[in-house]
Order: sequence, then structure tokens, then C-alpha cells
Amino acid sequence: MKTNETAPDRVVRVILGAILLALAFVGPKTSWGWIGLLPLITGLVGFCPLYRLAGSNTCCTGPHRGG
Repeated sequence: MKTNETAPDRVVRVILGAILLALAFVGPKTSWGWIGLLPLITGLVGFCPLYRLAGSNTCCTGPHRGG
């Protein structure tokens, strides 16, 4: 499984996932906070299944890297 997320994309996902997951433990303690596991896991792994389904890839790993 190849990565399809850039480093900034991964950082945003991990931060957003941690914030959403915190909603399950602090704050309103709502079960909706558990949805934060999705961006957290995809950010840690570096692979987003939705990007693959859409044919998108934010990671510059191909021969056309850079400007």
C-alpha cells in the first residue's frame, strides 16, 4: 500500500482526528467524537482509501516532482 498523502495533509488529519476523538472523552462526551479515528488512522498510515477511489493523490512521488 503506497502513501497518497503529503506530510502537511497527514499532520492536519492527525490533529483533526485527535481533536474529534477528544470529543468522546472531554467536552460534550458525544459518540460522534469516535469518527475522529478515521482521519487519525489515515494520517498516521499515510493512505486514504477515498483518495484511491477518487483517483486522487496529493503525494508527489512521481517523475513530475517539483516545479
